[in-house]
Amino acid sequence: MTRRKDPVAPGLAALAGMIADETRAVLLLALLDGRAWTAGELARHAEVAPSTASEHLGRLVAGGLLTEERQGRHRYVRLADSRVAQLVEDLAAQVAPGAAERPRSLRAAGAGSAMARGRTCYDHLAGRLGIALTDALTQRGLLRQDTGFALTDAGLRWFDTTGIALNRTGRRPLSRACLDWTERRPHLAGTAGAALCRHALDARWCVRIGSERAVKVTPEGEHAFAELLGVEATALR
Repeated sequence: MTRRKDPVAPGLAALAGMIADETRAVLLLALLDGRAWTAGELARHAEVAPSTASEHLGRLVAGGLLTEERQGRHRYVRLADSRVAQLVEDLAAQVAPGAAERPRSLRAAGAGSAMARGRTCYDHLAGRLGIALTDALTQRGLLRQDTGFALTDAGLRWFDTTGIALNRTGRRPLSRACLDWTERRPHLAGTAGAALCRHALDARWCVRIGSERAVKVTPEGEHAFAELLGVEATALR
């Protein structure tokens, strides 16, 4: 008897092939910061020739993982949407903790430590910072994790009274669990996670550091998170 091939199989294989290259993986991980990068910036980040980066970026754009925008002579690329970011972050979380190479310099070790402490994951907060805020929301009854990630009624009111606007009309889930690849635990993503991250950056509770995704909490942020969620400053450093 002839078995019918699953119609999804060719597309899945093509998707896996696009990601199954170390240079393309580096490019995708860099773009998890949610910002648009030029091809030249990504080439320098990946330590490859500009022509090599352009070739890889072309494949990722053609495959629907990236979108590109042109402004004058410059070509910018970014992740296509939050679903691609979720895919990349989820795959990164499957890498065994001991599989990563040891940092080759003090600077690399410092950058890795900063990323583990706090970073953006596309458009929401991750690392120990993201976990600390997620735990605080849960402990205060603002977020439920026992029946899937869901904001409670109290949680919805908390966002409203804090002045963090939530778009409740879009197709994106209001709250979603995203497995943190350094902490191996879920942090808050979805519309609520994005809104909290955006507000934290706009209010200068958090600021970006370096050229990657790392962020750090400012003294104003320590005060705000302690007042609003009872998070101790030591958990944010």
